[in-house]
Amino acid sequence: MAYQHFELHVTDKIATITINRPNKANALPLAAWQEMQAIFGECDERADVRVIILQGAGKHFCSGIDMQVLMSPQIQVQSNCEGRAREQLYKFIVMLQGTVTAIENCTKPVIAAVHGGCIGGGLDIAAACDMRYATTDAYFSLKEVDAGLVADLGSLQRLPHLIGHGMVAEMAYTARKVYGPEAQQIGLINACYEGQEQLLEKVTATASSIAAKSPLVVRGIKRTLLFQRDHAVADGLKQIATWNSATLLSADLAESLGAAMEKRLPKYED
Repeated sequence: MAYQHFELHVTDKIATITINRPNKANALPLAAWQEMQAIFGECDERADVRVIILQGAGKHFCSGIDMQVLMSPQIQVQSNCEGRAREQLYKFIVMLQGTVTAIENCTKPVIAAVHGGCIGGGLDIAAACDMRYATTDAYFSLKEVDAGLVADLGSLQRLPHLIGHGMVAEMAYTARKVYGPEAQQIGLINACYEGQEQLLEKVTATASSIAAKSPLVVRGIKRTLLFQRDHAVADGLKQIATWNSATLLSADLAESLGAAMEKRLPKYED
């Protein structure tokens, strides 16, 4: 399908999703949030997609939510009943949360390639990706405190698992910018590179490596890592035992073993 605020290109099993509102620093209006859920749903269903790269057009990755969204009818709920008005606002927030969670729910690994600003809701989006890489001059900022808001789309829930409670608290309370080298040091990103060209070269190489692996196994890895994040080790061991008892004896296992014995590259079904 066609998207107004995103571009989607698929090559060699790699889907590249580009946030395409460069004249607004890739700030996302309401329609873009709704499109984001749809585009990751499409990539999840497409057999020709095994891994996803998420990037931004123009000078920035994403500057978060377009502030005009805060003036939308969904926010400015009119009702004679205060309870019903607040219920509508709750549903609106949950809808926005669902668009970010769609990245996490996508069974394909998602790699964020960050340059320029990754601000507010942009950081919520990046935090929901499986891996993050950036340029050295890229910066990350939990900016909501300066807008009089508590960040509510996932950063405060996901980032503590990546960089620890104290660092998230510092970023959330101060809204300061964390640039590429520091972001790598604290574990927010996997690596940083001097320029966008080198960043995309390295990210594409990583995506190509993943795309060459068994899609069934890659899906199992993503599901297992996300489950383990939110559960105790004992629960995680039960989860992977259940997963592997269902999927271990697959055609991909036979292909992997056969390719190793024959000293050739394996070929997996989508």
